[in-house]
Amino acid sequence: MSNSHLFLKSGFPRAPLQNGLGRYVCQLQRITLKFCKNNGSSRGMRDFIENHLLDFAKENPGIVVYVKPRRHRTPVLVAEYLNGEREWMSCRNSTQEEISKWIDLLKTQNGSSSSLRLRKMWHTEVPSIQGPWTPFLLRSPEAQGQAYPSAEASKPLETPQTATEKLIELFRQQKLEAGEEAHDVLNKKRAE
Repeated sequence: MSNSHLFLKSGFPRAPLQNGLGRYVCQLQRITLKFCKNNGSSRGMRDFIENHLLDFAKENPGIVVYVKPRRHRTPVLVAEYLNGEREWMSCRNSTQEEISKWIDLLKTQNGSSSSLRLRKMWHTEVPSIQGPWTPFLLRSPEAQGQAYPSAEASKPLETPQTATEKLIELFRQQKLEAGEEAHDVLNKKRAE
């Protein structure tokens, strides 16, 4: 096993300033698109700027977008977050779709938390032999080969009887009782 994770910054998972409890605040403060006007490796960045940048700026008014042309340099995305962290990403020979996906990823992060080694509040020397619990752990064997969507599996487990179902059941009982009475009358007539 590699020990490269020991050199990463470590910390606990957290949401900045309880983000999302009241309303969501995008943590990306500004993004800088650096590119060359002539270099072939900047073609995807130039295409993104020409076709998608205005739409991105209209959809995200809280994010400041800077466009910085540089001669004979590799295209770069620089994201700056509310907590003061900066993330730098090279976009050499990337297509405009790839750049759009990277910008959406940077928009949903809160800095370099993706490179953060998560720490836990507990530690054990003897991990569980059974492994971690999953929602599929205690499923019935019949559910393994079942084809979905299934009308039977979609029904709730316990539902109270509706008024319509009660009336139908009472009607059937009355019909059975009336049928039995008629049958008894016929048997008495035959016996006489």
